[in-house]
Amino acid sequence: METGLFPPPGHDTQDQPFRRGNFAFAYAWLEGVDSLDALLAYIDGLRATDLDHRYLCTLDDINQCNYTCGHAGNDERLSLDAPNDMDWDDPAQQAAWQLASLQHRVQQLAKPELAQTWASVCGTLNTGGDDVEALLTANHNPNLLVEDVIYVQRLPVEADDLLIAGQPNGYFSADWDSFQNHAIIRHLATQYGYRFFGMGAAWMGFVRPAPLAPEQANRLVGELRDLYGKGNDEAAGHEAWAALAQVLQARRTLVLGYIENMAESLMEDDEEEDDDG
Repeated sequence: METGLFPPPGHDTQDQPFRRGNFAFAYAWLEGVDSLDALLAYIDGLRATDLDHRYLCTLDDINQCNYTCGHAGNDERLSLDAPNDMDWDDPAQQAAWQLASLQHRVQQLAKPELAQTWASVCGTLNTGGDDVEALLTANHNPNLLVEDVIYVQRLPVEADDLLIAGQPNGYFSADWDSFQNHAIIRHLATQYGYRFFGMGAAWMGFVRPAPLAPEQANRLVGELRDLYGKGNDEAAGHEAWAALAQVLQARRTLVLGYIENMAESLMEDDEEEDDDG
């Protein structure tokens, strides 16, 4: 695995190997990561030596994630207008503006009138049996979501659920938006001890200190069945849910898709892996 650091915000150069894009707080890039466990070990190392920040990595399609992140950040509930006298060539002003924008998104996510709940999100994503199978596949082999190049953002936020303020996503109308995703992140943290660590163009990543106990796994799968299948007999009644409960007792990670046609996004990852092989 090869790693490198981005220059401080506002100090990008033409000769750096990767561009920051819409990941304003990009801190490090990783190339050639061979597994999700290796990625988590790298992030854990950063967390252990820096208690003043929290770290969020990209998952699945980084280019699409960059695109949708930029648009999702322009949601009127999240965006902050730049000052009229903003000098975009001044690195100090750029850095101050990015920090102010992040703080604004954090404040917006905390507003009761904007906040969503797990219950309000249940059944709002159009899913089918193939999407439930994709959930099982991705959780059984989360390495499918590990890209050739991964960015890690270093964010000055006070809680892990607020990391989504640094990488808002859910741009398309049929997908869960940042507020819906934030509700899911909060619920998984408070009810099951899952820490949010990754956001891609189609998938979110969570980790806990140890795999779920059988009772916990069955309870969570029951909630996930409602989240993805409420009012949808094909999704709710799929046989893959029982197998997912077994997977969650063997792995301490959880990955959840948040877009319409998430099964197609996983198929694209499979095709790219086959092409590389």
